[in-house]
Amino acid sequence: MDSVFDRIPAAAGTRLLLVDDNPKLCRMVKEYLEPLGYEVSLAHTGPDGLEKALSGDFHAVILDVMLPGLDGFAVLKQLRAQSTVPVLMLTGRGEAPDRIAGLELGADDYVPKTYSPRELLARLRAVIRRSMVTAAQARRVPQPPIVVGTLKVEPETREASFHNQPLALTPTEFDLLVSLARDCGRVKSREQLLLEVADRDFESFDRSIDVHISSLRRKLGDDPKKPLMIQTVRSAGYMLREPGGGAE
Repeated sequence: MDSVFDRIPAAAGTRLLLVDDNPKLCRMVKEYLEPLGYEVSLAHTGPDGLEKALSGDFHAVILDVMLPGLDGFAVLKQLRAQSTVPVLMLTGRGEAPDRIAGLELGADDYVPKTYSPRELLARLRAVIRRSMVTAAQARRVPQPPIVVGTLKVEPETREASFHNQPLALTPTEFDLLVSLARDCGRVKSREQLLLEVADRDFESFDRSIDVHISSLRRKLGDDPKKPLMIQTVRSAGYMLREPGGGAE
């Protein structure tokens, strides 16, 4: 039975793209979301989904992993080369390899295909809200660049560079870097980072934050075995230190 929460309408004109080759699932999702105020477009193949995602003005994309023509990972990789639209991945059984692969390629969240409509709605609202709030804040409030050694993060333009070289970051990676850089030298717990970046409580066993941190370290050229910048503080969380600040 739907709760009162389910019946709260979404903002009018919120546009979604659902890319899945299962007509029954597409119909069910469309019939559930449209009365709540969402406009749902459909694509049933990888190439069609990629074309629509790049040509349409969507607030979020719901992307299945298993697709004909081009699988979801390939679609996501090509999409991320040109777009920062929030992407919610659908995985067959919520399997760890699928989740990790999607997150590393730039997915903002994932939902196993055993999801309930309420869970899908909650996660959609979270990724869309975070994207819209970030954009609104960037427009309203001047935010000076954050400089940590040779690392420069510019919240205004959502750009980052390291040793004067631009960093190609996913939206989640950028938000993580902003959070860590603003509190450089202080430990941020996984829970703090997840709440700031993902805008929802993850289950205690969900290690997706570690995947994003690992990807961020790689892009910064940080040695995963002896990281000098983003350090793991055992049983506490993560901390950003200035380059040359010492080993973990």
